[in-house]
Amino acid sequence: MKQVMTLYGLVLAAAGMAVAALGLEQALLLAYGAIALMALMISATFLWLWQVRATPLALGMSLSWAGSGLTIGWWWAMQIAQSPVWGMEAAMLFLFLSLLIAGAVLHFSVIQGSFGLSGLTFLWPVLGALLVSFGVLLLL
Repeated sequence: MKQVMTLYGLVLAAAGMAVAALGLEQALLLAYGAIALMALMISATFLWLWQVRATPLALGMSLSWAGSGLTIGWWWAMQIAQSPVWGMEAAMLFLFLSLLIAGAVLHFSVIQGSFGLSGLTFLWPVLGALLVSFGVLLLL
């Protein structure tokens, strides 16, 4: 855990230096672009691991990372283009968010075995997340 906290501290310090050198908006664009690209590379790695049958979680990880990378990448591209998207173009985000959600569902499906569960019980966390999200929307 010490190594993780050290790495986190170094990354946070680098982010602070980027803000000081580039300004907040540009530093955020730099970070979002970098994480979008890293997420897609990680997704490709997990897709390869799934292909060679290294771990049953690999496909879920690949979809999750691809969905994250594409969702963040979409936001990054829109910010660079200075084009906020509110119309039908924004609905395209569901192509990417659906990858991310499918990856999460696959994760719950595989992980449920670790808890000795079977069947569709893995859907409870998915339904719980949807209900909490819906509840927040109702409060707004």
